[in-house]
Amino acid sequence: MFDFHSDKKRYFGIQKSVTEEDVIPFLESYGIKCTEVRVLEIGCAEAGVLKAFIDRGNIGVGVELSPSRFKDACRFLADDIADGKARIVNRNIYDIEDPAKEFGELFDLIILKDVIEHIPDQKKFITRLSDFMAQGGVVFFAYPPWWMPFGGHQQICKSKVLRSLPWFHLLPGGLYKTLLRLFGESQATITELMEVKSTGINTGKMLSAIRTTGYRILGQKYWLINPIYRYKFGIKKRELSPVLSSLPGIKNLFTTAHYIIFARK
Repeated sequence: MFDFHSDKKRYFGIQKSVTEEDVIPFLESYGIKCTEVRVLEIGCAEAGVLKAFIDRGNIGVGVELSPSRFKDACRFLADDIADGKARIVNRNIYDIEDPAKEFGELFDLIILKDVIEHIPDQKKFITRLSDFMAQGGVVFFAYPPWWMPFGGHQQICKSKVLRSLPWFHLLPGGLYKTLLRLFGESQATITELMEVKSTGINTGKMLSAIRTTGYRILGQKYWLINPIYRYKFGIKKRELSPVLSSLPGIKNLFTTAHYIIFARK
């Protein structure tokens, strides 16, 4: 099993590959233009996802809160930044009062990959996205629903046992925190995992948040085996069957990644 957090350069390459092989084809299957557009990635981390779009002739802007990941993104995209194809910003999007003024233009495509599950009050956040969208713009989310085997983001644990232990994040909060401490996880890791737990986003909550904030859903895909698992676990990607994806409780337990596209009504 590859530890995503130990080799940032390789993780950058993996994110780029998954975007090229799975995310962009998914978007294009719903008629979303993925060339010669302005792309904003919120929570871009090392910017591997953004790089895949830049290489297709798009202008890419990444917003990242973590100073260390911001620096990595600037380093990995140094040539694109120098050529005016990319820009990386170390900001919170709530602090950007006038996106059109800040970035020169608004965005045709907004991407959040493995980010929305970290953000509390999804309705407030999704509403805020409209301030960054150009006319006809769309949003793409990819995230692991909370109830799925590794929806607690166990992959960031130092303990190899906890990294490989499915569904233990569904334990009551006090017991969950105690288990993390017993296995020697740092306070920073515990804090992050408890934040993900408090958010607890599942597919039903996500669909509700999107629909009740004035957006329409353009397309979805439910993955039984997340495409990135071929790098993490060495297993092939696989979609959830239509029968299972029609059952809300079962769907949330076994969907390891939910892809969804939406736009303003």
